[in-house]
Amino acid sequence: MKPFMLFVVLVLPLLTPAQTTVKPDTWEHFRFFVGTWMGTGKGEPGTSILEREYKLVLNNKFINVTHKSRYEPQTRNPKGETHEDWGYISFDRVRKLHVLRQFHVEGFVTQYYAQTLTPDGKTIVFLSENLENLPAGYKARETWKILNENEFIEVFELAPPGKEFSVYSENHFKRRP
Repeated sequence: MKPFMLFVVLVLPLLTPAQTTVKPDTWEHFRFFVGTWMGTGKGEPGTSILEREYKLVLNNKFINVTHKSRYEPQTRNPKGETHEDWGYISFDRVRKLHVLRQFHVEGFVTQYYAQTLTPDGKTIVFLSENLENLPAGYKARETWKILNENEFIEVFELAPPGKEFSVYSENHFKRRP
């Protein structure tokens, strides 16, 4: 092999910058939420004290969400109530969208897809695509709005068959130090 060809084959690749492909961050819109949160809620079930945690699990392929709401006693529910739900956020590579699946202590299972991820990263809107253990035709929507680096609100809405969405509950979370 001639010296010039040897140079081209062995040295030139070292002088040419390597092309690297930067993979998009699957969790870009969700990293803000990772951590532990406390808060208060209000809505149809009454007022509540909230605990929530978001954590990356299973080799960072999913975000696990654990939630607990403790509702104060009220006239229509004199003992109060504790609501719990577990959720998992995943990225569906085929549909190219995020999916949230929630499992509620009452037996409801809701599967949402991220309908809206605003460019500024401050609002995420999940729309239900499947509701288990509710009458056919019900829809649910969950909206997360970041207020600042340590606060967000969550608005949960329900729509009975043929009706518009109405707010069921609104939760205000603050990051736990």
